[in-house]
Amino acid sequence: MHVISQFNARPAMDGDGVNIHRVADFLNTKFDPFLMLDEIKSDDEQDFIGGFPPHPHRGIETFTYIRKGGFEHRDQLGNVKAIRATDTQWMSTGSGVVHSEMPLADATDGLHGFQIWVNMPAKEKMRPAIYQDSTEEGNPESRNQSGATLRALAGNWRFVGEHSICAPIQGLAGDAMIADLMLAANGKAELNLAHRDFVAVYIYQGNLVTAPHAQSFNQGQYLVLDSQSLVGLNAGNEGAGLLIFAGNPIREKIVHMGPFVMNTQTEIEQAVRDYQAGRFGQI
Repeated sequence: MHVISQFNARPAMDGDGVNIHRVADFLNTKFDPFLMLDEIKSDDEQDFIGGFPPHPHRGIETFTYIRKGGFEHRDQLGNVKAIRATDTQWMSTGSGVVHSEMPLADATDGLHGFQIWVNMPAKEKMRPAIYQDSTEEGNPESRNQSGATLRALAGNWRFVGEHSICAPIQGLAGDAMIADLMLAANGKAELNLAHRDFVAVYIYQGNLVTAPHAQSFNQGQYLVLDSQSLVGLNAGNEGAGLLIFAGNPIREKIVHMGPFVMNTQTEIEQAVRDYQAGRFGQI
């Protein structure tokens, strides 16, 4: 594992008072094609009970992954889905969506989940929205002999020397791929991701160590890796859980304002006018 740069998730608040930890780059230079990672992790419902009431998006893809608890998703396209532990959901918002994500009433044991934003290329930002989730098929897993379990969340994944597993969600912008890697104490995994130009990991549990210098990376750190080197991931004595991101940079200038990510200020202003005029529709 060759670490190019590292970032720390920072406490933030979004929605109706939801406490999160966030890693974001809306200058579109460090994580391209990814823009943002939000993690919600709490056993205290006061940290998330307000949820995310109806709000708009344009020009991005939102990808949600739940590890514990769940949300009910609603949107103006007519989708109403409960997204529970191990489920994923993808909204390629294109020209516009309005959606809400509210905690499930029967999810009483806390909440742990992620929302990831992926940029869209300019030529696709105004196409119709696409919705997909994994609730019917589930997300496949692969295990190696070194204490690692890989859950494919988006795209196709495999350990070095093992067979591919294919997530039900495919076709993210920027050829983006996402996986959840769970490592037992001192567990190890190797992946060859040289077919993508961007690779990063976010540690949500435990820690990773490197050899021979035994440098340690801990929970809440986001590491950008050299995609052309073999990605070798080694857990410390506590084990580790991490999300893996891979994709191809879009390399376009972006302008960001709240839930909208476009390519010019004029396009942002048009998105605001369209939403205020009710052109995004209603739930």
